Amino acid sequence: MACLLEAPLRISVLSEVTATSRHYVDRLFDPDPQKVLQGVIDMKNAVIGNNKQKANLIVLGAVPRLLYLLQQSSSSAELRTECAVVLGSLAMGTENNIKSLVDCHIIPALLQGLLCPDLIFIEACLRCLRTVFISPVTPVQLLYTDPTVIPHLMSLLSRSQRTQEYITQIFSHCCKTPEHQTVLFNHGAIQNIAPLLTSPSYKVRMQALKCFSVLAYENTQVSMTLVNVLVDGELLSQVFVRMMQRDQPIEMQLTAAKCLTYMCRAGAIRTDDRCIVLKTLPCLVRMCSKEHLLEERVEGAETLAYLMEPDVELQRIASTTDHLVAMLADYFKYPSSVSAITDIKRLDHDLKHAHELRQAAFKLYASLGSNDEDIRKKITETENMMDRIVSGLSESSIKVRLAAVRCLHSLSRSVQQLRTSFHDHAVWKPLMKLLQNAPDEVLVMASSTLCNLLLEFSPSKEPILESGVIELLCSLTQSDSPALRVNGIWALMNMAFQADQKVKVEIVRGLGTEQLFRLLSDPDTNVLMKTLGLLRNLLSTRPHIDQIMSSHGKQIMQAVTLILEAEHSIEVKEQTLCILANIADGNTAKELIMTNEDVLQKIKYYMGHSNVKLQLAATFCISNLIWNEEDVQAVVNSDCAHKGSQERQDKLREMGFVDILHKLTQASDPNLCDRAKTAMQQYLA
Repeated sequence: MACLLEAPLRISVLSEVTATSRHYVDRLFDPDPQKVLQGVIDMKNAVIGNNKQKANLIVLGAVPRLLYLLQQSSSSAELRTECAVVLGSLAMGTENNIKSLVDCHIIPALLQGLLCPDLIFIEACLRCLRTVFISPVTPVQLLYTDPTVIPHLMSLLSRSQRTQEYITQIFSHCCKTPEHQTVLFNHGAIQNIAPLLTSPSYKVRMQALKCFSVLAYENTQVSMTLVNVLVDGELLSQVFVRMMQRDQPIEMQLTAAKCLTYMCRAGAIRTDDRCIVLKTLPCLVRMCSKEHLLEERVEGAETLAYLMEPDVELQRIASTTDHLVAMLADYFKYPSSVSAITDIKRLDHDLKHAHELRQAAFKLYASLGSNDEDIRKKITETENMMDRIVSGLSESSIKVRLAAVRCLHSLSRSVQQLRTSFHDHAVWKPLMKLLQNAPDEVLVMASSTLCNLLLEFSPSKEPILESGVIELLCSLTQSDSPALRVNGIWALMNMAFQADQKVKVEIVRGLGTEQLFRLLSDPDTNVLMKTLGLLRNLLSTRPHIDQIMSSHGKQIMQAVTLILEAEHSIEVKEQTLCILANIADGNTAKELIMTNEDVLQKIKYYMGHSNVKLQLAATFCISNLIWNEEDVQAVVNSDCAHKGSQERQDKLREMGFVDILHKLTQASDPNLCDRAKTAMQQYLA
């Protein structure tokens, strides 16, 4: 019998819940204002801690009615305040609750409520707005739609500690872009929020501090202003230093360290300033120790990585502070045992978020090892480090994979590591696998690492070549992303350096002449420079030069002419002239220059250019053209070789090149002077 009754009982309980919820909503429509007020108070008590009840009330249409009552001038101040409190409680439910509230236009209604003079009502509206805005599903742009909102919020900061806490929390959660930073800055955020750092309320101080961290992040204007701000006669940076003291709560220490880190990275504080070297850096290293909570260790490591990323001296100091390199190894063993964490909820949370620790450790290792060879050695010698990186490359979390490949890229800048650790652990295999199917962000970092693995002295170069990488790299050069095009062509350039003819032919065939020349007219200068570098490496050693120029000479000469004629940087034109110098070194290829009057005139022009680099590269071209020690195997006999060089010398003399060379032998630059003298000697030989 119990089995037969089970289903009807469940339906009956459900109906009862819905009926109870319906009763709460119905009371909101009572004609007696006092009964409506009591109904709202009862609803408030019913929804506290009850997500199911909150969802029911939203579905039954409580929100539009509560908003209507909140906005009616005829509603009593108490009723309007209670409506704001209930809406705030509904917002503390699930993300779906928040979406429903936002769809009902709760934000404009609450912002409008802030115009009311009643402080208790204002505080209730702000508390609800705070709860809505801290949810990840709320579009923060809604705070900036009406240009009068931000200045009005600034004016409310002085009303009470609660308004200070809620408004600064709203600002810190809704400041997501440089545009948001500018709006807040222009409406006096710094001068209005700075005094709150000395508030007697910890919550106010903490939210004000968070505000400054989001305002200063990658913002030079804000950071430069902050560095000169005084709070009760004390420089703001010194206030932040006090907040990093060990006797302060960890959250405050960390956020103060972030503020100083962002000001330093924005150029407002020098990297060798005492507050960075002696206070901020040690504080962040301290946060990495295992006595701290997982999220504190993650935030500490990531902030430290960001602080020292561009500064080798800070990297060296950090690497010798509190055994940081070894300390980070613990990030991969967490949580090590159940007994270490007695709180089951905390253990469950940490197991779900342990990947964030690994990600943070990889980021910090990448930053530590980005410049110094000794630090890189220390990192790779840390227990199982290379194995951990290899494992990280295939983790399910995309963020861990990205951080692991970033770490690998940092270590791949070391010649020693490329020859030892990278070779011993065959890191190229998981790297190649990662390149097969990954988002652009990972592809950029993985392909950058591959560029280093393809350098001539890397033992990984040969096995990578044998794995059929050329096709993959050629496909990268067709990407819409300039960074991927650069890396694709850069890797090919490294591959072509001192390569045998078979590899060079494969590269040219894989790219195709159309794509090669498309890259030579790429709008991105980095792509163009690397393509010129590839061409220069392909056109090295005489047999290779002659072979490539015999099949692609016309297009190459055309591309070279276009580059020399166009508005390009000195570096681009220098690289292009170096390609011409390589062509001029070929046995048969040099005729493509000698028979091209336009190119010869351009070489002549650059020999007289004001830039020494261009003069030197152009003089190199002429030096190779007049050289009379040609490869006798490429011509019928040595007499013909001499005749060929004599004809070229005569033609170049007629065009005025000898006069220019003679002038250049008096050049103030010693390299240019020597090159011109060497060329002149060919005429005398």
